[in-house]
Amino acid sequence: MAPHIALHEIGVPFEARPVSFRRDENHTAEFLALNPEGKVPLLLIDGSPLTEVAAILFYLGGRFPEAGLWPQDLEAQARAVSWMSFIASAVHPARRQGLEHARKIYAIADAKLGAGWAVDAYGMADIHLFRLFWRFRNSLRPPPGEFPNLEAHYHRMMARPAVQKTIEVETAAGYELPA
Repeated sequence: MAPHIALHEIGVPFEARPVSFRRDENHTAEFLALNPEGKVPLLLIDGSPLTEVAAILFYLGGRFPEAGLWPQDLEAQARAVSWMSFIASAVHPARRQGLEHARKIYAIADAKLGAGWAVDAYGMADIHLFRLFWRFRNSLRPPPGEFPNLEAHYHRMMARPAVQKTIEVETAAGYELPA
């Protein structure tokens, strides 16, 4: 979902190929030839596979600087990498460790986020964070108001046309939350 949002924000044409976890399509010989880990997302760049959300978002931000989704200032870039590392190492696995653990991690993210965007202005770290909070919010359903900064961020993100388009497209394709 995060790379799709970024691609819609950038506005470049791309071909999405939905992968069904329910039908185990991420473990077909064709898919494993591209990514032996059997993980999504996967971005093909001139036939060469790039995996991991943070790497894909970093690539897209650097490849399309005119979209303004990746900071140009070195310190801001470091903060974006810090956010995306935190998201990948702590936020992403938190959902599978149960509601209480996830609530602790999301409380950290809520405090770290504050009232604005993750890094100075809207960008890739926000897209990455949104995708996981969207999933957490819709699967573990934390009490309303528990994470006010993340909730405000969620609503700002849901108002973005690229987010709306991505949700529309992925819903039509039958997006499935993995177990």
